[in-house]
Amino acid sequence: MKRLNSQLQQDGAPLELILLIRTLLAACKEISFRVSQGALAGVLGSTLSENVQGETQKKLDVISNQILKDTLRESGYVKAISSEEEEDVVPCSPDGNYLVSFDPLDGSSNTEINSLIGTIFSITHAPQWMEADDPSAFLQPGTQSVAAGYVLYGPSTMLAMTTGKGTHIYTLDKTHGGFLLTKPNIELPTQTSEFSINASNQRHWEDPMQRYVADLILGADGPREKDFNMRWVAAMVGDIHRVLCRGGIFMYPFDNRNPEKPGKLRLLYEANPMAFLVEQAGGLADTGEGRIMEVMPTEIHQRVPTIIGSKEEVETCLSYYK
Repeated sequence: MKRLNSQLQQDGAPLELILLIRTLLAACKEISFRVSQGALAGVLGSTLSENVQGETQKKLDVISNQILKDTLRESGYVKAISSEEEEDVVPCSPDGNYLVSFDPLDGSSNTEINSLIGTIFSITHAPQWMEADDPSAFLQPGTQSVAAGYVLYGPSTMLAMTTGKGTHIYTLDKTHGGFLLTKPNIELPTQTSEFSINASNQRHWEDPMQRYVADLILGADGPREKDFNMRWVAAMVGDIHRVLCRGGIFMYPFDNRNPEKPGKLRLLYEANPMAFLVEQAGGLADTGEGRIMEVMPTEIHQRVPTIIGSKEEVETCLSYYK
């Protein structure tokens, strides 16, 4: 099987980006080990604090964030990082050429039930005329990403990643510690009969999403004239991984409870990297009002609605908004 380095070189990734990716993945391998120890290492459960998002932090949130932060700050390749667990950007090396945004442990509430969790990341060039502690350096649309992906901590540890030359899935071989290419050039089916959405929020959705999901649930008896299955992992990494592996549509739509937070998912380190992966696999990623990767960020923790997945199904969903 092809090693990660070989595929990155084949895809034309510059050497410094390859070295940065390897450094980031070294941190993810450490997180994978910590996750696998679970209750044996006393890392499960919540802390007594909240993060900048107002969410109660899990112990593994804090541990994962610290591992990534320490590793990237010491690498020399990174000018600054932004994290779901950090209120402000974290300056690293003034001469670093890259910015890294990440959700250190997506779906961390799943640690209590030993279910899927993962690390999501996005890499962009660092504007050299800006200081390392300037958050406006991160306010770039997803189209400026040079690499994005996630590491899924499941029965096996898997990496899904793109550098703009297709989406590839790798599996961590724990016998030698390297990621090996196991699914090259993922291609999403254009059609699907699976959807992912948190149905408990149904009463808060906008009318187009209400009507779309209602038609999915009507199945063969409704206007879609076929049955759909709903799947929900409660971790974006798990739901998007399923979409990449066999197609589907994942939605976290606009929620009218708080107009200042139009979506749950953060643009820089959740929606953009997943949109990049899915688009490189032939799918679509939209907010309901336009392409996710073309949204111009206004702040590092900005939220957006997300509709991501198989091309024809996303187009069908968006037709309800028209």
